[in-house]
Amino acid sequence: MAGQPAYYSTPEKMQAAIDAYFDMPKCPNTITGLAYFLGFADRQSLNDYQERPEYSFIIKRARARVEMAYEEKLSGQNVTGAIFALKNMGWKDKTEVEQSGGLMVNWHELKTYDPK
Repeated sequence: MAGQPAYYSTPEKMQAAIDAYFDMPKCPNTITGLAYFLGFADRQSLNDYQERPEYSFIIKRARARVEMAYEEKLSGQNVTGAIFALKNMGWKDKTEVEQSGGLMVNWHELKTYDPK
């Protein structure tokens, strides 16, 4: 955000703007929509603001609210868009198994000799 003036001088002002975004009657709420509503040029600018300690919790909570809305759509009929959005938010639809410790293998080989 070099050279870019701060849009919000206090976390409280940003929180009020975020609340106004979620109170608007529209569907769906999105990260890009939130960034645009807050006056940012793109999602990355919102990410940059999130790096500021005083704004981090507020923005993380707003992101969680958007993610929650997509998660709630998973119980509906058409879930493809919600799945796509959640994957972009870091969700995975595969199972990963991590194993710790060693693996012991016992090998027993029976050798037979056939003189024929």
